[in-house]
Amino acid sequence: MKSKTTSIVGVVLGIVGALTVALGICSVLIWWRHQQRSMDRPADSSDSFLRMFSYKEMKIATRNFRSKLGSGGSGSVFKGSLQDGTLVAVKKMQGSRQDEKQFRAEISSLGNIQHVNLVRLRGFCAQGSKRLLIYDYMPNGSLNSLLFTSNSTSKKKVLDWKTRFEIALGTARGLLYLHEECRCCIIHSDVKPENILLDGDSSPKLADFGLAKLMGRDLSRVLTTTRGTRGYLAPEWISGLPITPKVDVYSFGMTLLEIISGRRNLDLTVQDSSLYYFPPFAATQIQQGKTINIVEEGIAEAADMEEVGRSCVVALLCIQEDDEVRPSMRQVVQMLEGKMEPRTPHVPSSPLTDNDGDQSNSNSYSD
Repeated sequence: MKSKTTSIVGVVLGIVGALTVALGICSVLIWWRHQQRSMDRPADSSDSFLRMFSYKEMKIATRNFRSKLGSGGSGSVFKGSLQDGTLVAVKKMQGSRQDEKQFRAEISSLGNIQHVNLVRLRGFCAQGSKRLLIYDYMPNGSLNSLLFTSNSTSKKKVLDWKTRFEIALGTARGLLYLHEECRCCIIHSDVKPENILLDGDSSPKLADFGLAKLMGRDLSRVLTTTRGTRGYLAPEWISGLPITPKVDVYSFGMTLLEIISGRRNLDLTVQDSSLYYFPPFAATQIQQGKTINIVEEGIAEAADMEEVGRSCVVALLCIQEDDEVRPSMRQVVQMLEGKMEPRTPHVPSSPLTDNDGDQSNSNSYSD
């Protein structure tokens, strides 16, 4: 009897041991599978709104990248349609392959950005050497396409002042969010009309910040790679000084002048050579009380000139050569809203530009 009991106990212990081993193996397999899955997701994906698409999905969505919307230094953009019918803009990145971990960490952080004046980044593709960014599609294209045209016979309807002011204010609010209100300080580094897109209601959406610079709150990093476009680059990019959010303030100021005037700040095609660089002329007109001379023809009559004058002064404050003299984007918003009185700006000097080859000249998808 004792021998039989001993045998039963041995069998039970053997079964328990086997189960323990099996459970251990299962645990290891579950852990390994979790690790493999985490390798296929961006960092902090539990907090991210981004979806990871396969390259095959994007080829189908874009009909093999058939409908090109635009291109720039960082890649080309194509119109696409997801399986549920949602229209998207798919940016096909070009250039050297980025570090996988850094790429995913950055897009994961950008995936958490939600603001009414920023184009929504829906997802990405990081398959082999392929790098794609998938954005919401903006039906009204870029501000650039509405402000400027090389063919006078095809010039589009002139934007009225109210629309221009709302576009400027919305863009300023989007930059304020990037600089101060999201988790990390994000420097866009390429603010210009091409990167201000308009939705179906003509509300502005700042675009092309998929590869913007993520900064710590202490702003201790020094950026060494120039990213931007001639005519919008702050002097510190060219001088090799530390880069702060004030580079975006400068670019916004240059863009604001173009919104007001309807002309490029740097235009070598104009007949009067003294107007090649527009900001000094604009500053002189403003200081002489002749603001109306810089407003695009056809919109001044119905414009709120107090609002126009305030916007002109804000633009000049933003493009001051000394970055410490420039306002923050929070102050810009407050001044545009009339909640803060702008100070008198200095007249800007001739532009500081670097060699064209050192600039990425990146464009959004609506050029």
